[in-house]
Amino acid sequence: MELLDYLEESVARKASDVFIITNFPCSYRIDGRIVRGEGEVFTPQETERLIREIYDLTGGRSIEKFEENGDDDFSFALKGIGRFRANVYRQRGTLAAVIRVVSFGLPDPASLSIPQTVLELSKKKNGLVLVTGPAGSGKSTTLACIIDKINHEKSGHIVTMEDPIEYIHRHNQCIVTQREIPHDSQSYVTALKAVLRQSPDVILLGELRDLETIEIAMTAAETGQLVFSTLHTTGTANTIDRIIDVFSANQQHQIRTQLSMILQAVVSQQLVPTVDGSLTPAFEIMLVTPAIRNMIRDGKVHQIDSAIFSGTKDGMCTMDTSLLELYRQGRITEQTALMYSQNHESLAQKLKAAK
Repeated sequence: MELLDYLEESVARKASDVFIITNFPCSYRIDGRIVRGEGEVFTPQETERLIREIYDLTGGRSIEKFEENGDDDFSFALKGIGRFRANVYRQRGTLAAVIRVVSFGLPDPASLSIPQTVLELSKKKNGLVLVTGPAGSGKSTTLACIIDKINHEKSGHIVTMEDPIEYIHRHNQCIVTQREIPHDSQSYVTALKAVLRQSPDVILLGELRDLETIEIAMTAAETGQLVFSTLHTTGTANTIDRIIDVFSANQQHQIRTQLSMILQAVVSQQLVPTVDGSLTPAFEIMLVTPAIRNMIRDGKVHQIDSAIFSGTKDGMCTMDTSLLELYRQGRITEQTALMYSQNHESLAQKLKAAK
């Protein structure tokens, strides 16, 4: 089979990823599970042929970077089929690739069970909004839904910096500039330094990767832009600690103060398996209140979990509350809820009461 056949099959089967690995048949991730294709296992030569086909389909991307570094990450689109994000790498001396399947169309928030409170973050005028969670938890999809809402309801300039671009946003009420790293700009830092001269109203930064990126993103949020970004952390307290710990000890008091002033919300999410074999997101939602700003500034981040639990009327939600609600709806099992919980014993008692 040709690579195109595997990609068409992945779209038809609603797979999220395609795996091309030597000594294994083409396989797909469907509803979180790996499903083997019916073809024969790939030889090293067959794997290399298919990976070279990936580069051919991009319409001009050179394979040289991969040959030099042993890793490459990029996106490409196929007319009438879909959009894909490829990560090509070496393993045990052979070539391999994992291809993420991304629909041409933007995701529907309702079908993805994204809470209205999360979508309403589009109404923030400035500051920093973070969407966090492990790899593959749907952070990019959640942000795409928020950006789309801004694009349809506000007038302004949205600038995104992504590595690579996963969702294409058409100009609507906003001008949308999408920059792919490193194709359109050398790095996140380079793009971030330039963006402040591009009259942005909203900035989407694919990931807060390092000290310099965090510094510039915080400066952008401080100077009046609305900045969205992601971190590979779980929970608000861990996210705030992660940002502060990047800085040297003598800077951390200043950073706490700065972060307390610009942070607007932290959304943490994870995908959990449902009883019907699919996946659904569970969310922790923290909206910054004056009390939480004081906790951040005073280094009392450990108290934020209690503030989130008490802030239900304001639209906040703990991860365990989200899991409990999914259980009450009959969408996940008790075992699943406990497996993904933050406070195992507390949730176990609530699940028992909910029976």
